Parts: sequence; structure tokens; C-alpha cells
Amino acid sequence: MSKPTVLCVAGPTASGKSALGMALAQALHGEIVCMDSMQIYRRMDIGTAKPTAEDRSSVPHYLVDIREPDEAYSVAQYAQDAKQAILDIHNRGRVPILVGGTGFYLRALTHGLSLGNIPSDPQLRERLKAEAQDPEGRRCLHNRLKAVDPVSAERLHENDITRVSRALEVYELTGVPISAQEQPAYDSPFAFRILGTELDRAALYRRIDARVDDMMAAGLLLEVKALLDSGISPQAQAMQGIGYKELVPVLLDEYPLEAAIADIKRNSRHYAKRQLTWFRRDDAVYWLDMATPSAYTKALDTAKAFLEGTDI
Repeated sequence: MSKPTVLCVAGPTASGKSALGMALAQALHGEIVCMDSMQIYRRMDIGTAKPTAEDRSSVPHYLVDIREPDEAYSVAQYAQDAKQAILDIHNRGRVPILVGGTGFYLRALTHGLSLGNIPSDPQLRERLKAEAQDPEGRRCLHNRLKAVDPVSAERLHENDITRVSRALEVYELTGVPISAQEQPAYDSPFAFRILGTELDRAALYRRIDARVDDMMAAGLLLEVKALLDSGISPQAQAMQGIGYKELVPVLLDEYPLEAAIADIKRNSRHYAKRQLTWFRRDDAVYWLDMATPSAYTKALDTAKAFLEGTDI
């Protein structure tokens, strides 16, 4: 029996994923499962480029606004929630469409999530946990991981202390990076078919800069202020997202606004570059040049071929 097909629209920030996902959902009787590690948080709308209320009323969206900004949410939990959403959509006779740029979320769904088969060492784990509590502890641990396992350090944010610590633990116990450890075979219950959105780098960077300007005009600074005023800690994992972490010092009168805006643009460009690097490792991605007039037609034809199980 063939596996249910799940369409996926992935790519760097500001490359047109959301608009394409909406177009495909409307044309193919689809429903969208968010694949963005920031859009899961409530009250973080502008800085995450969250789907509009109009889009969400037109096409059902899942895994948006499911956590408060000070609540923890793991990749493992995402994989569990996304699988359930995909199954529910499929069972209703609709087409599940993953849309987003969080590569680790996609990998957890397509390849499974494993932190290695090495048993944990409680004493070592407690030591790493204690080190992470220091003001610069998370950054120090992440820098240490960069030195011994750059592959894992590239895909793990320094605030993902659980996985950073686990990667360090595996290395200290075995002398072999967790990224080089043999992973158990994983057979996904779904067949994922991935469309990648891309633009010429100069054009992508212009779109990123324009998006940041639009976010500021839409009230991003006030959004960050409202989060802080509601008691959300600047150290919360959600507040480390681009567009949020740069504006906190502005509100604390520690950094000029114009410099913070420039930082958001630069950090967003760097993030887009990392996203491209991540997704380009996957030979299964069917890339679309979103600057071409035929991009949407090509995407729809390709998606239909994926759903019909025909070659492209």
C-alpha cells in the first residue's frame, strides 16, 4: 500500500514560501501545517511573518499559535504534533502541505529524530547543565561544540541547550561527533515531496531588507515591548528569534534603534544563507526560481505530478 503523499514548501526566509503554500492549498484542496519554529508562539505575529487572519480563515493552518512565548517546545514534540495534523488532514481527504523554513523540523519528519544510541552519563549531563546556567554558559557550550562537531553546531541554536549538551556528551563519551554516529533506520509513514523556493541572492537580500522595514512599520517594536511588559523574559527561547533579540536592548535604552534594525537585516540574511545550505544538502528538493513568471504554474504542475505519483 502506497504511503500518503505530503507536499512540502521549504526554503529561505522571504523567498515566497507562504504565498506559494497558500496558492497550492487553494488549488489542490489542501490544508497547511506550519513548519516554522517561531510561528508556534502566540503574540509573536509581526516578527514571525505569521499567516494573516484572512489566510487562516481561507485555508486551515495547523501548529500556529500553540504555545506561549515562555513555554518550552521541542523538535520531538513538533514531530509528534505535525504527524498527527498530517494524518488528520489526509483522513479527511484533503492534501497536507508543510510550509516553512525550519530545516530541523523537516528532517525530524523525514528522517526521524535521534540523539544517538549512546547511553547517558548522569554526572556528565549534570555538569553540562550547570555550565549552561552561567550568563555566557550557553554560548560557551555552543562554541565548544563548534570545535568538536561543526555539523551539529550548524544545525543547533545555542539556546537549544538539551541537544547541544547531548551532542557534547556523546562526543566526550565516545570521541566521535554525534553527527558521525550511525543512526537507526527510519521509515516514515508518509511520502514527503519537497518544493524549494529560491531567488537570486541579491534579490533575496533586497526582499529581506524590505520585509524588515515593513515589519518595523507594522509595529514590531511595540510587539516586543508588549511581550516584555507581559512578563516574558528577554532570556526566553522565543525571544532569541531574529527581530526580537535585537530590539530588546533598544527598549532597555542600551542600543540605538537604527543599529538594531541594521542588525536584524544582517542576521536575517545570514539566517537565509544557512537555510539554503541546509536544504541544498537534500537532493530530493525540487527547486523553483520564484523570480520567473512561470514559477507558480510550474509549482502546481509539479505538485500534481507528486500527488499522482508520476515522474517529473
